Amino acid sequence: MRIGHGYDAHRLKPGRDCILCGVKIPYELGPDGHSDADLPAHALMDALLGAAALGDIGRLFPDSDEKYRGADSMALLSDVSSRLTIKGLTVSNADVTIVAERPKIAPYVQQMRENLAKAMDVPVDRVSVKATTEERMGFTGDGTGIAAHAVVLLNELQSE
Repeated sequence: MRIGHGYDAHRLKPGRDCILCGVKIPYELGPDGHSDADLPAHALMDALLGAAALGDIGRLFPDSDEKYRGADSMALLSDVSSRLTIKGLTVSNADVTIVAERPKIAPYVQQMRENLAKAMDVPVDRVSVKATTEERMGFTGDGTGIAAHAVVLLNELQSE
């Protein structure tokens, strides 16, 4: 078994889509970033890559490379998942926590779980997404930013 943790945070900016776990959430602000800035997906990718000792998303998908400008993080997550399979690893479970005062996440959690599970090619019951606030403290609490943590457990694929 291998455990990985990932973290990402972005400032919120007017005029950006608010895409979290592949779901476009109606909101007047969105995470600012080079790709689609889907920070929970980014945290999840870093957790997966860390558990597999494959580096991090900044090394695999650098923001200095224009081909990743506006990139779909669900496609990047699928790429990471393929790398795990090649290495003989499978996702036992993934747990993602989004930290934000707004937008409200609860109405979108099931679709988020389904999107992440599909991108990783695992059953949805292996993926958890939840949200919390920091009670109006810090950049997530004052609404200027949003953050996400992810923890994963990987197992080695069994040889036939």
